[in-house]
Amino acid sequence: MAKKAMIEREKKRQKLVDRYAAKRAELKEIANDESKPMEERFKARLKLAKLPRNSSPTRLHNRCQLTGRPHAYYRKLKVSRIALRELASNGQMPGMVKSSW
Repeated sequence: MAKKAMIEREKKRQKLVDRYAAKRAELKEIANDESKPMEERFKARLKLAKLPRNSSPTRLHNRCQLTGRPHAYYRKLKVSRIALRELASNGQMPGMVKSSW
């Protein structure tokens, strides 16, 4: 299981991303609009830089919903490979059967 602090830090980042998403999108739209004057676009870039770093969606990291493990994460299921195997072995994952050859 991942450290509780890492899991909580990731939740905190997610809240910041959600809080600043609209403002960030608005500033990016102004900054990338070629029809606007250069000064206005530059000011938008400065405001974008002033936002908290953790409010950027690229700083988020996928973690397993059950264990918090950051590696070997299946996006579709939102669990790690280890948690997936455990769920499948216990028969809690519909449609999955243990394979042997």
